[in-house]
Amino acid sequence: MNKDEFEGGVRYATGKVEKTVGDVVDHRGLQVDGVVDQIAGGAQHTYGRVREIIEDAIDSAPAMADEARAKLKTAGRQVADRAQHGGKVAQHTVEENPLLWAAGAAIIGYGLAWLLHGRRG
Repeated sequence: MNKDEFEGGVRYATGKVEKTVGDVVDHRGLQVDGVVDQIAGGAQHTYGRVREIIEDAIDSAPAMADEARAKLKTAGRQVADRAQHGGKVAQHTVEENPLLWAAGAAIIGYGLAWLLHGRRG
């Protein structure tokens, strides 16, 4: 609880007492002053509460950023590891069947050339 929350709460409570006394003695000035103090105290308390929430959010922001950074690093490492594993599997497959891969590459190359150039005539 910060200073504004405390002072706002005290001002609100004294305003409530002031209004009640004004009601009992039927004094319009005390009633109005009490209501004004209640409104001002409530506003000051709300301001203090909002300020406290914002300060808490600012204080926790670096920790949240560090946590997000750590999670991103972990995810990046996982993606890199999976890509490296996929590359090794592809390399191993090509090494085991080089003629099959060469034939496949030739067929794909011929197909692409045919699509790009088409028939002329």
